[in-house]
Amino acid sequence: MRNRLAIITALLALALPHAAGAHPHIFVDSRLEVIGGADGNVQELRNVWRFDEVFSSSVLLDFDKNSDLKLDEEELAELGETMRTSLGDYHYFTTLTVNGAPVGVRKPDVIHVSLNEGQILVFFAVKPEKPMPLKGRLTFGVYDPTMYTAIDFPTDKDLVAEGPAFAKCQHKVVRPDPDEVLSQNSSTLTDAFFNDPTGTDMSKMFATRLELTC
Repeated sequence: MRNRLAIITALLALALPHAAGAHPHIFVDSRLEVIGGADGNVQELRNVWRFDEVFSSSVLLDFDKNSDLKLDEEELAELGETMRTSLGDYHYFTTLTVNGAPVGVRKPDVIHVSLNEGQILVFFAVKPEKPMPLKGRLTFGVYDPTMYTAIDFPTDKDLVAEGPAFAKCQHKVVRPDPDEVLSQNSSTLTDAFFNDPTGTDMSKMFATRLELTC
């Protein structure tokens, strides 16, 4: 049994009932725009997340302080700040690498939140914590290391690199097959991978990602 509190705390500081197994219970449609700067470095990564209706409803109930069945500007701002603070422990679900070496991200200045047709929409940008030159092999992805949240990119066009600096790079969207990943790595995936509620770094193997060769 896994405690949903671990991931919900990271997302919204909610405490929800227990659930079993390392499989998703929150579903997000995502878009990621990787922006290249004029200096030849990655400038920032712009994220758009749309949460599923069930989870959005639970968020509405928790943050609707005046019980008017909607989220006003003040309540949305509180939700955004909660996410900005708590998601830092999970690196804002962002994974960056340069030639296989991970690169961290800085805390965003603000996370914007809206409620549209019953679904929570989240908008924010993060920057690499150190210069990330457009050289070699770079990867960009968004994934939940606990595997509790399924983050999906509906089409390959939802993972894009923008800016003239990317013109010299080859672009590829990689969508790993979970069965193939498990089969190819069965000898290295330990019980901790499946049972640790905080997740492990190995879960990035399942993440849809944008790969650039520059």
